[in-house]
Amino acid sequence: MIKACDLKKTSVIDIDGAPHCIENITQQSPTARGGGTIYKVRFRNVSTKNKVDKTFRSDDVLQETSFETKEVSFDYKNGDRYSFMDLESYEAFELTEDDVQDILPFLLEGMEGITALISDGRILTLRMPDTIDMEIVECPPAMKGASATSRYKPATLTTGLIVQVPEYIAPGETIKVDTRDSSYLSRA
Repeated sequence: MIKACDLKKTSVIDIDGAPHCIENITQQSPTARGGGTIYKVRFRNVSTKNKVDKTFRSDDVLQETSFETKEVSFDYKNGDRYSFMDLESYEAFELTEDDVQDILPFLLEGMEGITALISDGRILTLRMPDTIDMEIVECPPAMKGASATSRYKPATLTTGLIVQVPEYIAPGETIKVDTRDSSYLSRA
């Protein structure tokens, strides 16, 4: 059991008998005296990938799903199957394209730092690190005199993901990308 005030992005909650990962948590503190803090949480069902929005008070109790975490690496893609390897036991496992749909724009061959959530020997979901370094393969040329506060331009990364970057960034540069919202953070 876990209280709503103790929820973290890494928590996996049991809702109606199915495990749900937390996608987003927002906190609202009421201005009235005696009002408790309210937590608005967006969950994603691990198996169906459906979103569920719920609101809790800080002392509401939720059922946590038991799971273990393992660090894995992405090895290669074979058709619509994606091969991963457990970095501790060196066991390989495959997931379908539907299973990795959420992290697909960030997967690079040989990538490490991916966390697998496992329950009863079954992989619930994969979590990417919060930031990753990716190379720009295509974007309009860099503008001389462009500043960091200037306008943005679209840049295509090695996986095909399109990110808005400042005008002074050129093709071939490596940038840091936030995997939570697919946004540009800085040069790598």
